[in-house]
Amino acid sequence: MTKGKLYLIPNIIADNTQSVVIPPHIIQALPGIKHFLAEDIRTARRYLSSLKIFESIEPLAFEVLNKDTKAEALKKFFEPAFDGHNIGVLSESGCPGVADPGALAVKYAHEHDVQVVPLVGPSSILLALMASGMNGQRFAFHGYLPIDGKDAGAIVKALEKESRAKNQTQIFIETPYRNNSLMTVLLKNLQDDTQLCVALDITGKNEMIKSFSIKRWRTTQLSFPKSPAIFLFLSP
Repeated sequence: MTKGKLYLIPNIIADNTQSVVIPPHIIQALPGIKHFLAEDIRTARRYLSSLKIFESIEPLAFEVLNKDTKAEALKKFFEPAFDGHNIGVLSESGCPGVADPGALAVKYAHEHDVQVVPLVGPSSILLALMASGMNGQRFAFHGYLPIDGKDAGAIVKALEKESRAKNQTQIFIETPYRNNSLMTVLLKNLQDDTQLCVALDITGKNEMIKSFSIKRWRTTQLSFPKSPAIFLFLSP
């Protein structure tokens, strides 16, 4: 029997942007998928329902795939694929496998000769890098910095040194309620000539992307809203 495929299905990264950021080829691929892996089944159902593709989402099957998923659970998740049915991995936000636990399913698929089909969609990390004016040839994504300001400051200084030595853009994310705290850490620990980009609510109605030197940022009076944000810096 021919195995099903594993489709990697992007999600929106800002509310109510389905018609703008979800390409037609995703809409075309989804009706052929009845089995889904998702971080949160409730939000996955809501997202699929919003696309108005299925007459009803009730017949669709969902399994939870998150950072706590054990490797042994994947065997059960992939049973539909071994029976010839396609499976979709739904990211909670953006693209599966990019700062996302979908990579667990992708790894398993490759190990068991299940074809992986990545579908194009919005990625806040790549969109922020595109809009930053920084080095897109050499960059590193570091996820979250430590909550403790002293520990975060030490990492920022070390990565600034690495950025300067390698001409490498450094990229971070933060939970929305800590945007201003992270900005304080960056302004305190980065050198004047380092370039910093802050990208807020990418693709959303309140999108704001600004890229200045640290020296200029220190003269800018800004209080960031509690919106999803990407922070990037590059030291010359």
